Amino acid sequence: MADREGNIDPKDFGIGIPQKSEGFFLKGNSHVEWGMKSRLSRIFDPKSGHSVMLAFDHGFIMGPTSGLERMDLTITPLIPYSDCIMCTRGALRTIVPPTCNKPISYRFDAGTSILTELNDQCIQDIEEAIRLNVSMLAVMAAIGDPEHEGITIRNLTKTVDLGTKYGIPTLGVTAVGKNLVRDSRYLSLASRICAENGANVIKTYFCEEKFEQVTNAVPVPIVIAGGKKLPERDALAMAYRAIDQGAAGVDMGRNIFQAECPIGMILAVRAIVHENKSVDEAFEMYETYKNEHK
Repeated sequence: MADREGNIDPKDFGIGIPQKSEGFFLKGNSHVEWGMKSRLSRIFDPKSGHSVMLAFDHGFIMGPTSGLERMDLTITPLIPYSDCIMCTRGALRTIVPPTCNKPISYRFDAGTSILTELNDQCIQDIEEAIRLNVSMLAVMAAIGDPEHEGITIRNLTKTVDLGTKYGIPTLGVTAVGKNLVRDSRYLSLASRICAENGANVIKTYFCEEKFEQVTNAVPVPIVIAGGKKLPERDALAMAYRAIDQGAAGVDMGRNIFQAECPIGMILAVRAIVHENKSVDEAFEMYETYKNEHK
């Protein structure tokens, strides 16, 4: 407790100077409460406004995917180069060092695998997410799936409610079913539905035509999924075009951990996302790092 005597009288009240009230840098999240903004500021770099997320949650439906057979050998070395990691609770507890201090985009839903019909999902216990100190709750919405659209949207809205209660933002992940195409019309519809239901950030796919319509039609940040493995230069070109057309980041998995030189690849992706490097510059960085670390 402060002493009653010997204190210096307060005098610097800044009278006549309005108190500063900074706006929030991340699209569509100016009015969320402080805890959510704090978590989002860890995921997205306040300087660039962008994020490089490393996704390795594939095993929750696909099992030991190529490159994820031994995550301690392939993923753990990549974590320091990411802004955020997207994973399941099993991976988090078994191979992610608690000392890494990276924000966690936590796979908050679970359900059917590739052996059956996908998208029959349920959500987990919010107390588990709090125990794990996660920064974002990732939930899939299967827009256009006649069997599971309603289930997954209800999962999303419930997650938004729980996240709002505890100050944890929600990542709405758009799923693409067998009969749906990855065009701007579908991606705009699916992403907008997730945002309208309260998701703070959207993860969706890049499309070759009119992707800027997708990013402009959605009032919150979009990060693109890496999708299937592409040649390294093609993956960098996809990241460049997505950022150039309004994406706030990438959430890449296979195009990083299945690359010939995964660390070189994530560094090249970072150069595009945070430093506005061209595809040629980023690919040259990748090749240089790969050749120097053979």
